[in-house]
Amino acid sequence: MSSGQSRFIDLHPAPADLVRLVQEGLARRPRQLPAWLLYDAEGSQLFEQICQQPEYSLTRTETALLEQQAPAMAQAMERAPAVVIEFGAGNARKVGPLLQALQPSCYAALDISSEHLRDACANLQRQHPAVAVLGVCCDYSTLAALPADPLLEHRPRLGFYPGSSLGNFTPAEAQALLRQMARLLGRDGQLLIGIDQPKAMARLEAAYNDSAGVSAAFARNLLVRLNSDLAGDFDPQAFDYQARWQAGDSRIAMALISRCDQVVNLAGAPWRFAKDEPLITEYSVKYSPGAFAQLAAAAGWSLQRSWSDPQGDLSLHLLRQADSAVAPEAHQP
Repeated sequence: MSSGQSRFIDLHPAPADLVRLVQEGLARRPRQLPAWLLYDAEGSQLFEQICQQPEYSLTRTETALLEQQAPAMAQAMERAPAVVIEFGAGNARKVGPLLQALQPSCYAALDISSEHLRDACANLQRQHPAVAVLGVCCDYSTLAALPADPLLEHRPRLGFYPGSSLGNFTPAEAQALLRQMARLLGRDGQLLIGIDQPKAMARLEAAYNDSAGVSAAFARNLLVRLNSDLAGDFDPQAFDYQARWQAGDSRIAMALISRCDQVVNLAGAPWRFAKDEPLITEYSVKYSPGAFAQLAAAAGWSLQRSWSDPQGDLSLHLLRQADSAVAPEAHQP
């Protein structure tokens, strides 16, 4: 693949893996499914609508910060990356200022929604014709190795992880994910990561339960997807949507609450839900800059620079690996 070209690699989990993950999630207490299941084609479009709601400021704040500070971020990097790898790229609209400032030879977008990712890569290629674009449909949180490609091998890499998506994982899972990213990026890799910070409970709960009801539709679409993909008979209207701040864990918990005692058939098995029983759709952990620095250090990263918006709502952190002896990753054929 040469500069200016675009191609796509599909590493989406197999249907059998989907069945296993759903069965394991429904057997947990509280029940919880992987957050990436929210992002089918319809879910990805609904999430874009969430990002435009007046209560949800994260996307606007982070986009503005990147537009203002991308040249400073590029200057702060120890070495200019030849490859930018975005984890959970979504619509890939935030990476533009970085590509402009860094002028890498390749941009690799990792995301779970195949259709959404193809469109995002095509749009980005038109906007940055000199940059080779590689789309990889995958669950980046379990990706053992990057696909084999000459443009990704033996080149300095920058990982880009905006949107505070690290908060979808428990702190222990987040630490493991940061270690995994170190392996994928290689011993000279750097990571630029966006972190949403704690703020007033009313603001947080409103951000994840907007008055237009888009967040609720986004959560219920998970049940629609399960019905379609796994021959289920969920009634989405038999579940209420709830977003609550859990101060002890510094996180928003988003859940679908069963409105009655009911039995749902899914993937050939019955699942009993009690009245008021939650099905966790996702968490969103919020980290103060100090708490995130401690988490990153525990995962083997060293904080180089941080940038924040004037209100201190969100921060972007540039990390390098504290231990240079990171085992080089294997490549998938």
